[in-house]
Amino acid sequence: MFQSLMLAALIFFPICNSTDTITPIQSLRDGETIISAGKNFVLGFFSPGNSKNRYLGIWYKKISVQKVVWTANRENPIYNSSGILTIKGGNLVLLDGGHNSNITLWSTNVSGSTMANYSSAKLTDYGNLVLTDDQQRIVWESFDYPTNTFLPRMKIGRNLQTGLNRVLTSWKSVDDPAPGEFSLGLDLAGVPQYILRKGSDPIWRSGPWNGERISGIPLMNREIIPEIYSYVANNDDIYLICNRANSSKATISVLDHSGLLQRQTWNDMNRGWNVITLAMEDRCDRYATCGAYASCDSNRMIWCQCLKGFERKTPGNWSDGCVRRRSLDCDGKGDGFLRLEHMKLPDTSRSREEPGLSLEGCKEECLKNCNCTAYARANISEGGSGCLMWDGDLIDLRTYSDGGQDVYTRVAASELSCEMNERHDNVLDDNDIEENGKGSELVLFNVSVIAAATNNFSESNLLGKGGFGPVYKGQLLNGQAIAVKRLSKTSTQGIKEFKNEVTLIAKLQHRNLVRLLGYGISGQEKILIYEYMRNKSLDSMIFDQKRSAILDWRKRFSILVGIARGILYLHEDSRFRIIHRDLKVSNILLDDDLDPKISDFGMARIFGQNQVQANTNRVVGTYGYMSPEYAMDGRFSVKSDAFSFGVILLEIISGKRNSYYCDCCSMNLIGHVWEKWKEDRAMEGVDSSMINISSFRTEVLRCIQIGLLCVQEKAKDRPNMSSVVLMLGNETAMLSPTQPAFCFGKENCSDHQIVCNSINEVTMTKIEAR
Repeated sequence: MFQSLMLAALIFFPICNSTDTITPIQSLRDGETIISAGKNFVLGFFSPGNSKNRYLGIWYKKISVQKVVWTANRENPIYNSSGILTIKGGNLVLLDGGHNSNITLWSTNVSGSTMANYSSAKLTDYGNLVLTDDQQRIVWESFDYPTNTFLPRMKIGRNLQTGLNRVLTSWKSVDDPAPGEFSLGLDLAGVPQYILRKGSDPIWRSGPWNGERISGIPLMNREIIPEIYSYVANNDDIYLICNRANSSKATISVLDHSGLLQRQTWNDMNRGWNVITLAMEDRCDRYATCGAYASCDSNRMIWCQCLKGFERKTPGNWSDGCVRRRSLDCDGKGDGFLRLEHMKLPDTSRSREEPGLSLEGCKEECLKNCNCTAYARANISEGGSGCLMWDGDLIDLRTYSDGGQDVYTRVAASELSCEMNERHDNVLDDNDIEENGKGSELVLFNVSVIAAATNNFSESNLLGKGGFGPVYKGQLLNGQAIAVKRLSKTSTQGIKEFKNEVTLIAKLQHRNLVRLLGYGISGQEKILIYEYMRNKSLDSMIFDQKRSAILDWRKRFSILVGIARGILYLHEDSRFRIIHRDLKVSNILLDDDLDPKISDFGMARIFGQNQVQANTNRVVGTYGYMSPEYAMDGRFSVKSDAFSFGVILLEIISGKRNSYYCDCCSMNLIGHVWEKWKEDRAMEGVDSSMINISSFRTEVLRCIQIGLLCVQEKAKDRPNMSSVVLMLGNETAMLSPTQPAFCFGKENCSDHQIVCNSINEVTMTKIEAR
């Protein structure tokens, strides 16, 4: 009888598409929708991808391309248009109304709610479907049962009182929203962290919240990801919540069917989603890929490396990790700690937090426990306190070029003495630095003046951080804006860089080189002052899908030409022949007119006018931009800089990093472009954010050809920079590129290795890369 009444109600009380509420006397049928009050979200029936099955879901109202953010009947599809959503017994219930069967496919399944017949459901402007009782108390909400999408104001984590576990679960495929094999949830073992699993196996972990962000997601900061994240941990709840700073932008995080965790922002201009990968971007994101006591760095040719004081356990097999070279003393008197910088914290399921301890107190406490192997700050925010301590093996570490935090690993006293000797060899005397600044047009600034210009090096003036130390924005008393590079007191590489820049860049003048204005020295404080670049570095623009739209083809081509002319000046037109050795997009700054200026000459070397190449045992720079002969044998020349320029050129055209991987294989960007070039499909690799690119097809293809010529494996096959500038400016005949130097991956479930074409075995005894 009740079912008959409900069907009658469906006839006489259909849902009005303008309402945001379902009441006991209203139901929602396939073809009808309810819309949130601000018209942000829609609740209705949909068919995913190429499927004809019907599901109840929530999607964005104002976005032309349907984006489903929540699904009710994931495992119970409706095979026709007979779906009915109604309120029955105080619960939201999805029925298959075909042939009067009224089979229940999904229900909120709330028990014990009072005045059940007066329950109602409302779709909010945040995309949350909320069920309330007659007292307007929330008894169920869709935000507590997420599918594959993390929306602003949604919580991901656990309610410790009720046991509710809010977990993201991927779809099976783009055509099937049923739970897939990937899930992301909070793990409470040790210090809480988020674990991405394939089935029951961990494949990525976030690391803990460190007071500012999740430690294993360096992109989680306001400059790159403009949302405000909060982490709540108390006796009732532990969860992460995102309150986006710009509510006009549709921004979500999605765990897709392939296991990638992505941040997606709708772009009205391109009518598509801008995507930044947060998890599983490269091999170093994979859980424990290098084993115990080893760190992974995607900028190194050999990604895995044992921590200082450790050595490979099994040659040729990184899954076994590393072991100590010297045993610990364990009585607290003969051990000490080495600091590892820019690290993803080790797996915190093996750690504990000591909220009341200072960093020094944590060190002393760790030495008392023979099982304690490392410690780190628990809260890196200003005024933050407490520390983490690890017992047992350190698993799943990686090194970041920017971001991460310090980890202090326990080693025997003899390892400490080796470290001190290595640091002593790199010490540079202040008088030496001052002497190198004389005779130039540089201004020697009083450090107190620089401190005043940067508001005492305040966080609000921070422009960025690198291996050498932080860079701040400042303003002199005359109103001139400056960039202040403050050398880290513990950065031995930075001291060498400081000396090199003072002696070298002060003597160079070119419109495509950044100007060094002065320097400051006071005790251990060493500072470089540059002209300020309002548009920051090139990588912050071309790899940001929102900002990259500013760079149309004409501007990108202008940037390419400017970089090439700057390198040509270094190689042939300055009073020295200079090899930069660290050319990369992050070292290209953009002025107010988006004109490029090459920066960071700390690794540069001066050649004699007749010198062709040089060798070094100390390989410095950034893998991904290094030529094969430099990375493998330490040989550098003008042709190694040409190789780096080729990588930069391909990154500018594609909008992707050289570490970019295509869907079908583990090939880097160079290899990807080469494959497209061979198939006469090179235009497919061009950055899609550029409008009307087809109008410049000939010029774009010519630039891609130049890029491939620059990254040829053999140095003799690469053009010099004078030829590059000529080819960029004229439609001259060019050689056809052959297969360039690139790496590709071979992998299976039990083995990971990198294979470089024509390189069978790599041995490096001393590497310094960043």
